[in-house]
Amino acid sequence: MAWILAYSVQVESQAAQSRSFPCRAGRYVKHPRGYRAFRPAALPPEPPVDMGPALMAALSHADRALGRLDGSIRTLPDSGMFIYMFVRREAVLSSQIEGTQSTLGDLLDAEAGVTRSASSDVDEIVNYVAAMRHGLDRVGSAPVSVRLIREMHEVLLRGVRGAKQRPGEIRATQNWIGSRGCTLDEAAFVPPPPEDVPGALNQLERFLHTESPSAPMPILVTIGLAHGQFETIHPFLAGNGRVGRLLITFLLCEREIMTEPVLYLSYFFKKRREEYYDRLQAVRDAGDWEGWLLFFLDAVATTANDSVEKARQIVDLREEHRRVAVDRFGRGAGNAIALLESLYRKPMVTVNDAAGRIGLTYAAANGLVAQFQKLGWLVERTGQRRNRRFGYQPYIDLFRED
Repeated sequence: MAWILAYSVQVESQAAQSRSFPCRAGRYVKHPRGYRAFRPAALPPEPPVDMGPALMAALSHADRALGRLDGSIRTLPDSGMFIYMFVRREAVLSSQIEGTQSTLGDLLDAEAGVTRSASSDVDEIVNYVAAMRHGLDRVGSAPVSVRLIREMHEVLLRGVRGAKQRPGEIRATQNWIGSRGCTLDEAAFVPPPPEDVPGALNQLERFLHTESPSAPMPILVTIGLAHGQFETIHPFLAGNGRVGRLLITFLLCEREIMTEPVLYLSYFFKKRREEYYDRLQAVRDAGDWEGWLLFFLDAVATTANDSVEKARQIVDLREEHRRVAVDRFGRGAGNAIALLESLYRKPMVTVNDAAGRIGLTYAAANGLVAQFQKLGWLVERTGQRRNRRFGYQPYIDLFRED
């Protein structure tokens, strides 16, 4: 990670948890080199997670919100019109948590060839999209595993910042978390020593795929625990936060909580970044898994409800523009609607793209693109007279990072 805010305890109950369960999440150990590193306990926590009224209410809220989101996606004429942009928005936001500055517009321009990426930030986000696609393709045929996590990490860091830090390889040296430039002795948190990491990852994998028949754990609780444990293990020299957030989406898909990969928590985590880090640190220092899970379930519910609203906005925009196309384009309305539909699946287009997508001549497609420009639907993004590329701006604007 590029940087992490220093930990400060905010919840009074954490101190009580620390007194009651000092080794519940693990313990700090003195390394021969003199620093203190954290050795996590195996999941599930012992004593077990206290599913009291507050956690049960949060879990119920999150489950209902996920159900509404899944239902909303099923009402879309093409889920691809939702997924394409949500994946890219998540890639941008998750990378911004780690300190990158590039935006969704930068990513879309780079993917469309509007600009040759002069920024390593954009390259990192492009890799994030590729890692997500790789993981989602593999989840359909294989369970989430340490092997899959390593594969995603290799894709994530290929040819970008961190490429010299063993992409796809479990770290063999000590890493640490703290403000930029801090030393190991000044770190806010020191993850487990490298010799402990393989065993900790194997324990995490066993937890994900071993269910107690006598006391089955709610799936969202399992996923929340897994994300927290992964971030504590911090198994790579770079990219741990992004891989850990990808893990949430993959587990939701693997467990069939979502029929489509449409829940991404990075916007919530970015807005409440300090609390995100504090809650994770409170698990390590005070065994406060309950406080972390309340935060995690709030993230799930809030994000799912926001995504339901986003799906509604997409449907409203689509219907409005289809109506305008019928009113304004006369006999050409069919071609206009066909181009519109293609823009929801891929909102960047050239005149040649438009011609190919809907089977028109170049001249006819050029005229249609010009009409879309006049309506403010397509905005030219290169500033050139040749090889122009256009973005479906009203749709792109729905996904602004705010």
